[in-house]
Amino acid sequence: MREPLGSLKGELDFPLAWGTSPIRDFQAWRRAARSTVEEHLLVDRQDGTPYAPEFVPGPQGGAYTGAYTRELVTLSLTRHERVRGALLTPHGTGPFPAVLLLHDHGSRFDIGKEKLVRPWYDDTRLASAQAWADQHFSGRFVGDELARRGYVVLCLDALGWGDRGPLTYDRQQALASNFYNLGSSLAGLMAREDARAAGFLAGLDRVDARRVAAVGFSMGAYRAWQTAALSDHIAAAASVGWMTGLKEMMVPGNNTLRGQSSYYMLHPGLPRFLDIPDVASIAAPRPMLFFNGGLDPLFPADGVRVAYDKLRAVWRSCRAEERLWLKAWPDLGHAFTHRMQDEVFAWLDAVL
Repeated sequence: MREPLGSLKGELDFPLAWGTSPIRDFQAWRRAARSTVEEHLLVDRQDGTPYAPEFVPGPQGGAYTGAYTRELVTLSLTRHERVRGALLTPHGTGPFPAVLLLHDHGSRFDIGKEKLVRPWYDDTRLASAQAWADQHFSGRFVGDELARRGYVVLCLDALGWGDRGPLTYDRQQALASNFYNLGSSLAGLMAREDARAAGFLAGLDRVDARRVAAVGFSMGAYRAWQTAALSDHIAAAASVGWMTGLKEMMVPGNNTLRGQSSYYMLHPGLPRFLDIPDVASIAAPRPMLFFNGGLDPLFPADGVRVAYDKLRAVWRSCRAEERLWLKAWPDLGHAFTHRMQDEVFAWLDAVL
């Protein structure tokens, strides 16, 4: 078993990567690389389903008096299902900059959007949401912090979480298998939905379409840089806790070998062309931020170094190295602490 696996892994040379590909014009390379990613999503590219949003205003006044308003929005990201999300809008005169906020995977499936936006609409989820914020975000709800700082915030449930769950580990694996049996992909569906969500957010009258960022932690970080690669609606992206080289991640004990949650980030056949940082590089030369914890057991330091070196080379070739912020936090594990958040917020203010 190990012999063919080792041989196949050794043959991964990512021939479409920028600098390796025979395509020398960067914009032509971006088009070719994005087209290759699109082909491997295995989900219809041109859905064309109207968003048809329905808005439900949240409470105002009393304990909810603040610098922003709250709404629930239900919309169609694909033709298959209506999806509910939290939408926060700063007080004042727009259009405002905006953040597509993408939640993590973690080990809690009863909450999705609630991991990042305080759930005013569901008291039963509030305790879970606060516990998650305490564990991973220094007690903060990142979405609420961004709204206070003047950003429109949209946070939707991915399939399996919150209103679209809970979908526990064994059921995730069964769902992914069913997608593959249908000639489709769970990871591809999530990628399509996130790109569509970016288009919806950018199209809101209250939003300045030139200033829309994607922000996420853990699986949400993966979703953030992936959405920037697939959607020109994203002007910048901040990804905290998900970046590595693929080969360096394929080691015993790593989560990517466990099945279960990894299927949300597994695009069949794509690594024959592009490494993980190669896909993220499709977003160049737009501003991008990548933070990783030096003590993070999910992403070994050698994999982070390989990925950062690749990303740095791409932005440098575009004469845009100043738009790329790469940082390892040597004293931190897999978390998005208040210190990291404050740097992300300051970076967003600067680039947007």
